[in-house]
Amino acid sequence: MAETPASQRGVYGISVAAELSGISPQTLRLYERRGLVAPSRTDGGTRRYSEDDLRQLQRVAELVEAGVNLVGVAHIVELEQHNVRLRRSNDELTSDNSQLESDNARLRAERGD
Repeated sequence: MAETPASQRGVYGISVAAELSGISPQTLRLYERRGLVAPSRTDGGTRRYSEDDLRQLQRVAELVEAGVNLVGVAHIVELEQHNVRLRRSNDELTSDNSQLESDNARLRAERGD
């Protein structure tokens, strides 16, 4: 099984996450209820925020500061995450295509085409 990347490991409790992000614990709980952040949980149910969660909170805070309501923030964040996935998929497809073109050229050269 693959190990969780360090940036995704929940290591900060809610009070530390609040201090690091500048967002109150109550607001962090609200953002979680709204699906804007999803901290991991310990076996006892304690929230644990990761570096990725803190980056996500920063983005949410930027959008709220710009006047976007939480419903809009949720849509923007979802679209941004979808865009990242599409870029990764495109990069993989581009790489696969390059490899196929290279293999095809090699095979043509071997056949003398």
